[in-house]
Amino acid sequence: MRATFMYGAGDVRVEDAPDPVLRQPTDAIVRVVRSCVCGSDLHPYHSMPASEQGTPMGHEFLGVVEELGSEVTGLKRGDLVVSPFAYSDNTCAFCREGLHTSCRNGGFWGAPEVGGAQAEAIRVPQASGTLVELPGVEEDSALLPSLLTLADVYGTGYHAAKQARVNARTTVTVIGDGAVGLLAVLSAKQLGAERIVLMGRHQDRTDLGREFGATDVVAERGKEGIEKVRELTGGEGTHAVLEAVGHMSAYEMAVGVVRPGGVISRVGVPQYEEAPVGFGSLFGPNITLTGGPAPVRAYIDELLPAVLDGTVDPGKVFDLTIDLEQTPEGYRAMDRREALKTLIRF
Repeated sequence: MRATFMYGAGDVRVEDAPDPVLRQPTDAIVRVVRSCVCGSDLHPYHSMPASEQGTPMGHEFLGVVEELGSEVTGLKRGDLVVSPFAYSDNTCAFCREGLHTSCRNGGFWGAPEVGGAQAEAIRVPQASGTLVELPGVEEDSALLPSLLTLADVYGTGYHAAKQARVNARTTVTVIGDGAVGLLAVLSAKQLGAERIVLMGRHQDRTDLGREFGATDVVAERGKEGIEKVRELTGGEGTHAVLEAVGHMSAYEMAVGVVRPGGVISRVGVPQYEEAPVGFGSLFGPNITLTGGPAPVRAYIDELLPAVLDGTVDPGKVFDLTIDLEQTPEGYRAMDRREALKTLIRF
């Protein structure tokens, strides 16, 4: 089969790779129908040390079940399925608490023994707990882009809003106009927020953010951006701040715009090890810091119906569609901000 590997910063290649095979009775083999490039893939694209052995890439996919291990239940060959960006058994104590990314028997795509989803096929460990069937959906359905967002970016944006306890009485700031930030806007709107400030400076993206529910857009960054949000909120800041970038500058803006007693919910993968949490930043004004890798498996069943009936269209975050062999260009386009999010079709 053909699969995508990263050999170092900026070095993405599509190469021949062995076809995946069942290794455990809980495995499934899935033929990939749609995959994509994630904003988080750009972190290693910028910084991965050069290596002679490539790292399998991709952690979001829709596909068709081709083979099933003897202990897999609830699935059959031919099922069209969506997979979260982390596999899990969906039965351990952490999964039952909605923390599938901490599953005792789980893990993440991209390890050499598992493979990546920017490939023609993939082995899925813990298939019964990981894969979610998409009943009645055809392989060429116009819903596929929106369904693919359930693998990561929609569930991650929703996780940010849920962890921040967003509701009808909550004012919200979303930091970042990437796919996760835009879908955090959509999620905050779904949870009832009436005032949503989107901090982003790319108009094509912030226009989509307005379509998803943003009431205000702040293009300024740093101190200027903080002052603008404070101005919009009567000097108070917002109850919830959804940080979808992962850089220290974004965290500092979050601290600057959160209201006393509010919540900062981080879902951008942190590219730093230390952050202010002391008296002057979080402790004194009673700020809650939350977030983390989204257990999107916990949200798929909740979010799926509105995608299927067209109530929401999170797939609008995909603005570039390519074939698998063009995946390196998909990375380049996102890195140059020529594309918001790249869809890979097979």
